[in-house]
Amino acid sequence: MNHKELIASMAEKMNSPKSIVADLLEKTIETCTELLADDKTIGFQSFGNFEVRKKEERLSVHPSTQIRTLIPPKLVVNFKQSNILKEKLKDLPHHD
Repeated sequence: MNHKELIASMAEKMNSPKSIVADLLEKTIETCTELLADDKTIGFQSFGNFEVRKKEERLSVHPSTQIRTLIPPKLVVNFKQSNILKEKLKDLPHHD
């Protein structure tokens, strides 16, 4: 599902104009981005938690050339699903 499809789906469920839903979604994403940039955790009770974690520096080896490269540390966003989401996903058919 892309951005436009998400807005259309939300607008239908909320019985609201797409323009209002688009603004709400944009402000939500903007707020979440600011919170994560400030090293805050964002939790949605029935969905899960987003938090910033530091990936340590590591050594990578190219498989065909065996050239070693040092990958610097970086910050990444980690998502941990809630038990409610985990239970809902458990009942879905597997994609193989």
